[in-house]
Amino acid sequence: MNRELCLRNRQRVRRINRRQLRKVIATTLHEEFGLVAYQLGVHLVAAPEMTRVNERYLRHAGSTDVITFDHRPGASSVDQESPLACENQSPIMLHGEVFVCVEEAVAQARRFRTTWQAEVLRYILHGLLHLRGYDDTRPAARRAMKRAENRLLRRVARRFALSNL
Repeated sequence: MNRELCLRNRQRVRRINRRQLRKVIATTLHEEFGLVAYQLGVHLVAAPEMTRVNERYLRHAGSTDVITFDHRPGASSVDQESPLACENQSPIMLHGEVFVCVEEAVAQARRFRTTWQAEVLRYILHGLLHLRGYDDTRPAARRAMKRAENRLLRRVARRFALSNL
């Protein structure tokens, strides 16, 4: 079974405990999603890099909170050309990348009166849900995705001290 988790921190806005975050993500993939095989890249980036990715690959102006690239063969996402797309498209259960803008997480955490760590994790979970087939383009689907995201965040927060991220 192939379990690859690549966690990159390319921002300087906040210190990230990569070891702890890796543990949280791996546990979530295995225990919450039931995945035995995956190839996942998680990239923590600053707003300028997120702006470049958003404009180049999604053709949207400015930065955003999270962008997901699904690399599974036949995936319907427009994001097949991620800047870090893998050449080897092996038949595994999850194959993609999640880009998270830490600056956006810090700003949104203030707005929603939560911690920036919880907001970073929320964005990662949001990306994982996209990679598992959730869609947030229609209102009903968006509500279902938000419920799943909230449920996952509560479960992970019960298990891990998010302040340690």
